[in-house]
Amino acid sequence: MRHTAAKLVAAVAVTAATVLAAVPAQAADPSPIPNAVDIVGTGSDTTSTYLSQVSADYNASIAGAPASTPRLYSWEPLGTSPITPKTGGASIARPNGSGAGITALINNTSATVDFARSSRGRQASDPASILFVAFAKDAVTWSAKATGGHAPANLTTAQLKGIYECTITNWSAVGGTAGTIKPFLPQNGSGTRTFFLQAIGGATPVVPGACVTSGPQENTGTTAVLDDVDAIFPYSVAHYISQVFGGHSTATDAPGPLTLRNVNSVVPVNPTTHVINAPFAGSAYGRVINNVVRTNDWNTAGAYQTTLKGIFGPAGWICTHPATITNYGFLTLPGTACGTTS
Repeated sequence: MRHTAAKLVAAVAVTAATVLAAVPAQAADPSPIPNAVDIVGTGSDTTSTYLSQVSADYNASIAGAPASTPRLYSWEPLGTSPITPKTGGASIARPNGSGAGITALINNTSATVDFARSSRGRQASDPASILFVAFAKDAVTWSAKATGGHAPANLTTAQLKGIYECTITNWSAVGGTAGTIKPFLPQNGSGTRTFFLQAIGGATPVVPGACVTSGPQENTGTTAVLDDVDAIFPYSVAHYISQVFGGHSTATDAPGPLTLRNVNSVVPVNPTTHVINAPFAGSAYGRVINNVVRTNDWNTAGAYQTTLKGIFGPAGWICTHPATITNYGFLTLPGTACGTTS
């Protein structure tokens, strides 16, 4: 099984080199700064490229409308900081990650920001003043260096838990080549980080041990510290598919030397169709991803509510354009789940 998985990893790496050169990414900050009436969001890295494409498509569909018609914009997680998300709004530190985007949404009004991209779902600590609006399915697995790396092709949930609690410290203890494991996590506030620690912890999220280093940008393997034979790093499966097979990648938004690995002997990417493997999406490592809005904005009748639901609701732009969802590596939600709130 290990030899088969290793061959698959190598095949994925070769395919990536072919596809990435073909199609440039579309993500970019809004320019010029959006108008006060526009619908503007920040937050998750996992869905940032997708929301940039949705924004471009949505705005193109109303290109002839007057300036008073709200357009849709999404700020990137990385770049100069602070930012002024829309004309007349407050200047804020650029939100990088789901948690930071949600905090910006809570701490400001619609004069500054209207929604947050979130790759995590609602938590008990989230206030009732916000709603999570579901739109797609993703999954999270772990990644490691492909060429010369010491990690095995597969780890169990118990082994991942031990690695991130620092009770398992050498790859030889889990079927890999001898070497001191170097576990990394994305920056604090990352939805992928939060979800991964919950998935490997079961009933109680894992508290990272002293051997864990935080800080590399999520879903990006180009950070120098990850080009290490002993590194391990959680990764969004959809974002990886988008980068490698969808062509939505840049020099700084790419897997680099990293390839995705199996959990509990389940392959995260279907090797034939290059979509999230259904058994993996249905496991504890599958997650629903969301856009977050203010509860009052969503529930109060008026033109603003109509605009929000026209973008994020069950009959809105996002839910009625499933091809864009799948083009960026995500799975569509079953039935009428897209646009539902929690």
